[in-house]
Amino acid sequence: MALVGPTAAGKSSLALELARRRPGVEIVSVDSMSVYRAMDIGTAKPDAVARAEVPHHLLDLVDPDEEFTVVRFQAEARRVLTGIEQRRHRALLVGGTGLYLRAVVDDLELPGRFPDIAARLQAEADADGVGALHARLADLDPTAAARITATNRRRVVRALEVTIGAGRPFSSFGPGLEAYPPTRFTLVGVPFVAAVVDQRIERRFRDLVAAGLVGEVRALAARPGGLSRTARQALGYREVLAHLEDGIPLDEALTEGVRRTKAFARRQWAWFRRDPRICWLDPTSDLLAQLCAAWDGAVGDLTHG
Repeated sequence: MALVGPTAAGKSSLALELARRRPGVEIVSVDSMSVYRAMDIGTAKPDAVARAEVPHHLLDLVDPDEEFTVVRFQAEARRVLTGIEQRRHRALLVGGTGLYLRAVVDDLELPGRFPDIAARLQAEADADGVGALHARLADLDPTAAARITATNRRRVVRALEVTIGAGRPFSSFGPGLEAYPPTRFTLVGVPFVAAVVDQRIERRFRDLVAAGLVGEVRALAARPGGLSRTARQALGYREVLAHLEDGIPLDEALTEGVRRTKAFARRQWAWFRRDPRICWLDPTSDLLAQLCAAWDGAVGDLTHG
């Protein structure tokens, strides 16, 4: 089963409570920033007590100066899920990083990265405009070009990068994220309730600062390798780095962190609500009871199907 939803919706606490009530549950984090070691406070990782009580996976995989990709996450997730199945336990995927989740539950065929080609294409886009690149993509991969808006620079560059680097059309890697095929995972979602999520985000930032977020970011930035490009984008970390490195007043930086996190929660909600396979819990009723019922139903289907 996978439990999804926007940040601050309460997924982690629900998952932990379910695992306490159902023997053999192991939690698999689906969070693109919790993979980094020493990024503990800002990512709200489960504490040592929770990890001792219930097995948690896909936390602390790499140092914060390393780049981390969805391809690597998919490989790590496959390894972890195989181990859980061999122990005859059940995995509960929990998180809000939509692409990482799709990579696992849909077993996406993910193209590699070709940084030299991408850099060259970015330079061409600067010189000639993204429209010229889109026309080139239309020649090489008309299917991909038809799916991508000509002004969407990021997607056009990526499609061309893969088409050129892999030697095969970008569209040949599958129907893309617009398709929602059958999956062996039961998908359950905690819905977005704006007033609740916004209040939790504001409170979370206050709690993070009180727990030592600024000191954590300062220590990370002082490491020999610092923070990688991907790690620097983490919610809360980027804003505190702006305070430490650029002199932005802390209050102003934290206000921006709250604003950015609220916007991110809304983007997550827009992403997940498009997936017709997700069964959304009723926010007006007992969420844990609903989740336990969904879990029992999914396990029953596996046992008797």
